[in-house]
Amino acid sequence: MSTRIVVAGTDTDIGKTVFSAGLTQALDGYYWKPVQAGLAGETDSEIVSRLSCFPASRILTEAYRLNTPASPHFAAERDGVEIDPERLRPQDHPTPLVIELAGGLDVPLTRRLLQIDLVADWKLPVILCSSTRLGTINHSLLSIEALKRRAIPILGIAFIGEESADSERTISSFGRVRRLGRLPRIPELTSSTLRQAFAANFSIPDLLAVGASDP
Repeated sequence: MSTRIVVAGTDTDIGKTVFSAGLTQALDGYYWKPVQAGLAGETDSEIVSRLSCFPASRILTEAYRLNTPASPHFAAERDGVEIDPERLRPQDHPTPLVIELAGGLDVPLTRRLLQIDLVADWKLPVILCSSTRLGTINHSLLSIEALKRRAIPILGIAFIGEESADSERTISSFGRVRRLGRLPRIPELTSSTLRQAFAANFSIPDLLAVGASDP
């Protein structure tokens, strides 16, 4: 399978790393976080490695490992580097490949480049992860609008958190995107419990239906 999927979030700290780990498991694939901003504690790649139980070769090395937990452009400046978009091209990586973005879509990678513009250049399909907490309708619809404005293909939206049926239905309807499923918060999060929760809430054949953008 030559699948490459971009996992984007409507905001930071909504659970897209856990979702990415579940998706990587389900695809029996590879994971790549192009830009890691913040190295204190467990990084996103380390979380995915722990939750997937895959060998180290399945977790690809980040193009940039930045010390400060901040927007990538600012974190890079603090480290005295400038992010080069050419180092962020995923075409030569093995597949199936799950590519997790840093924070939200409109975070700057440099003073001249937003992350969403890089994704538009990749021409790869996106799964948008959204929390079910208060404010999700606005954040989700704005993110969907930004993706569609740049003609970025959207596989659908994956919700993370406790059930919020009306919000989920409203976002899918107004945004005209498919609701792929909802990953609940998992109290005892392990490789096994994540695999079970992901399989119970998402269908890989349905998830990979590129072009089926309407709800």
